[in-house]
Amino acid sequence: MQTQSLNQQEVQKIWSQAKEKLRQQLSPAAFNTWILTNPLVEIEIINQTTAKGVIATPTAFHATNLKKNLYSQLKSAVESVINKQVELTFKIHDPAQYIAQQKIMSNKQPSRPTQKTNSVLGSSQQQLGSSFSFPDNQSSFDQLTTPLKGSSADRSPTVAELFSAQNIQATNSDRALTASRRTGLRPDYKFKTFAVSGSNEMAHAAATAVSKHPGQAYNPLFLYGGVGVGKTHLMQAIGHHVLKKDPSIKIIYCTGEEFTNEIIDAIRNKRAIKFKKRFRTAQILMIDDIQFIAGKNAVQEEFFHTFNAVAKMSSQIILTSDRPPQEINLLEDRLRSRFEAGLMVDIQQPSSELRTAIVLIKAKAAGVSLPISLAEKIAKSVSSARKIEGTIAIIRSEVELKNKEVNEDLIDSILTKENSLTNASNRIRLKPQKVIQKVCEYYQLKPIVVKGKKRNKDLVRARHMAMFLLKKDLDMSYVEIGKWFSNRDHTSIMHAKRKIEKLIDDDEAIIKEYQDLKTALIKISV
Repeated sequence: MQTQSLNQQEVQKIWSQAKEKLRQQLSPAAFNTWILTNPLVEIEIINQTTAKGVIATPTAFHATNLKKNLYSQLKSAVESVINKQVELTFKIHDPAQYIAQQKIMSNKQPSRPTQKTNSVLGSSQQQLGSSFSFPDNQSSFDQLTTPLKGSSADRSPTVAELFSAQNIQATNSDRALTASRRTGLRPDYKFKTFAVSGSNEMAHAAATAVSKHPGQAYNPLFLYGGVGVGKTHLMQAIGHHVLKKDPSIKIIYCTGEEFTNEIIDAIRNKRAIKFKKRFRTAQILMIDDIQFIAGKNAVQEEFFHTFNAVAKMSSQIILTSDRPPQEINLLEDRLRSRFEAGLMVDIQQPSSELRTAIVLIKAKAAGVSLPISLAEKIAKSVSSARKIEGTIAIIRSEVELKNKEVNEDLIDSILTKENSLTNASNRIRLKPQKVIQKVCEYYQLKPIVVKGKKRNKDLVRARHMAMFLLKKDLDMSYVEIGKWFSNRDHTSIMHAKRKIEKLIDDDEAIIKEYQDLKTALIKISV
């Protein structure tokens, strides 16, 4: 059976329709850079189901990038027009000159398929699908490659324009965005949206260093801290920064739970080899909430070998947890030692000033105009960045869906409702004696001393914290609390409460102590 090459008018018509499909799939920068300047110039019909196509590219650089990044899209677009399986190849040739040469050659031959070749093609209309019809007259290649309507240009970009810094940057940004989406990174979790203060300064500096030199600076990087302190944000910010520099970097991001589920699924479906190949060849491996794998022997075994394989290639490993390795129960010693071999950074609860900055950043990202006075009010009421994000989402919904105005009344009503829900789920249900005992254990002091009359600095701090917890979280009266501390007057309890409240606004150490104690008390509540 004889093959048949389509003439230039037919090829250009096919390319015109394929371009429209590609235009809908790609960003304007990618389309103008990689599609308009690299046209389809040949189609050879092999048989009823297959064909070959040739893309003309001005440089080897274009050919390499098209093969690597856009081959499947090009192939699919052409196939959808001609209704055949197409194999594409690339020729280094000036596209306009190539078209001109092909036109000269085609003028020496019949413009339509001969009777002899019709046995191969059948009806051209049927062969290429109902969506395509051969034109009687076709515009020139110059017209086909004119930028889309609405473009400020009236011609195809020149080679100089094609390699301009602006065009290259736009193309790289498109590729980085696609890669970050494929990896599962949140678009807003970047360094520029991360608020830095004393509580997270060390973690931010370490993450920045890793993003600049992955696999060289601090490997593994182990970030730990409570809920909503920014561990995941920093981890994903590293991924965004790396992909911005090189979108081809292989990054794997998942949670400890997802890692566990993938292992179970791979074993069940006999795809363990595929699983191992995927994870062990990662150039950057990011596991969020790694503490989830503790106590799961098969999962820890696989992660141990994955860790070793990735580290052996000098690839970067980044882990997050709600606690340091030595406090993760049921974690194998060999994993614990590897986690501790890198840089471990504790991220503290954000201070009042940092929470205010986070509120303003989140509000701006959500398109909510928020005065700083209201941002400060939210920051004093909401303890973590994650809760701040939820609060901003509620404010946005009130504004957009109910047409409410952002004012103090709206913020107060939202915070009151949020606090009532939080208090219901995070209530300490213990007797006063148990609370005092836990506070004494935390500060390594004897209860009889804390409840007594001595007033050295360490004793006073523990005493005031115990009084604050009894008032704020058990809602005891000042008189009742006083009875537990050598029958102190209610004014002493009021002073202790005010003292801790003020310190919580300004002192990061006190914030951590209160959060640690409250978390511990909730866990043992009955």
